[in-house]
Amino acid sequence: MEEWFGGPIMEKLISTGFEYLKRQARWQTGMKEELERLRENYPKIQAVVLASSQAQITDKNSDLNKWLWQLRDAIDEADDVLDEFEYMKHENQLNENKEQTKLRSAMSSMKKGIVKIGKRALQIDPLLKKLEEVVKKLDRVSADVGNFLHLLESTKQEQQEQLIDLYKTRETGSLPKNDLIGRVKEKEFVMQWLRKPSNENETLSTSTTSYGSNISLLSIVGHGGMGKTTLLQHVYEDEITREFNLKMWVCVSNNFDVKKVIRDMLECLKMKKPDLESLESLQRSLKSEVIAKKFLLVLDDIWEESEEQDKSKWENVLAPLTYGSLGSKILTTTRMDSVALMIAKVINKKKETFRLEGLEEDACLHLLNNHAFANVENPDVHHPKLRSIAVEIVKKVHGSPLAAKVMGGVLNSNLNERHWMKVLNSDIGNGEMGRNDIFPI
Repeated sequence: MEEWFGGPIMEKLISTGFEYLKRQARWQTGMKEELERLRENYPKIQAVVLASSQAQITDKNSDLNKWLWQLRDAIDEADDVLDEFEYMKHENQLNENKEQTKLRSAMSSMKKGIVKIGKRALQIDPLLKKLEEVVKKLDRVSADVGNFLHLLESTKQEQQEQLIDLYKTRETGSLPKNDLIGRVKEKEFVMQWLRKPSNENETLSTSTTSYGSNISLLSIVGHGGMGKTTLLQHVYEDEITREFNLKMWVCVSNNFDVKKVIRDMLECLKMKKPDLESLESLQRSLKSEVIAKKFLLVLDDIWEESEEQDKSKWENVLAPLTYGSLGSKILTTTRMDSVALMIAKVINKKKETFRLEGLEEDACLHLLNNHAFANVENPDVHHPKLRSIAVEIVKKVHGSPLAAKVMGGVLNSNLNERHWMKVLNSDIGNGEMGRNDIFPI
């Protein structure tokens, strides 16, 4: 129901009410308390309306549903009164313009002024009465917002769980969707690693014929939203990877299934889904594809559930790959050092990781501005104040590229200084969670 919520209408009603009271005699302050309460309750009302819509809980909560309809009715009435105020303001302006063209005597002007003040003092103005009524009605409805504030915490938890499930089950491809901003050194490190020939010292065993001695492994480790996938997408598409006979990109995600991972490898190599069903047939097919060939494999977004169970699964996945040629490389992305260690053990390697930290602030600002001012010409000229606000906002994302993109999208939805200041003054990104995770942002 949030699409009907007239947030700007409430803001305008509050500001109009206070402005109108200033023009009344000092003793006419009947609306002041109601307006103060409305101003205090406004952010709570916004939060409850948004939460109720996103969580789709109105059907389960009849009291909330009833309150939302009462709120909607009061806001509709407020909108009508504000329309009348706009019309009155327009009429008064026209009359003032006409009066300016006429010559009136000082006495006549004084007389009219006295009549005007008298009408205000006696509350003859019918619009003032309407304004008071609609403010009181909205105040009565908004007073009940406290009964529904408890929904916010449960809704927040539910949404975070949904985001986590979505993030864990996402699917990534090898083609980059965005430019690689602020990661020149990181990309060069990975490319230098790809150029490096296989080193026998990487293996845990001194035997050159030890299991997995033909494969080098590098794990990119970092918090969610740090751009691990984007970095490897740009590496995967670089010309340097042409030196490999075979290339495979597999998104593992949270629902790790041995057969699916091997099928995805075979689909990358054959450009079609294999018809094989058993693990044995899938392993043999992959072995026949990679045997005596130098391959590059990217295993993106690996999670860990049970170390022993996952280790057994990875042994089945990686067994066919040990038949590849010397110089074959595996790149993985994960949030967890334990995952990097486990896969290294499976192919008898020393753990080699590259930790991806947050972007430098200037690079993060560049990324945020790219999204905040998307399709905007000359933002330096047309939106200089917004550019300066962005400098402060970017500190809230703590170097996270994904957070910068998300925040940029939020800002781009409304290129208004007031909206941007609300984002700046929000508490998003102020805790430890903000530094370690994309979900709060």
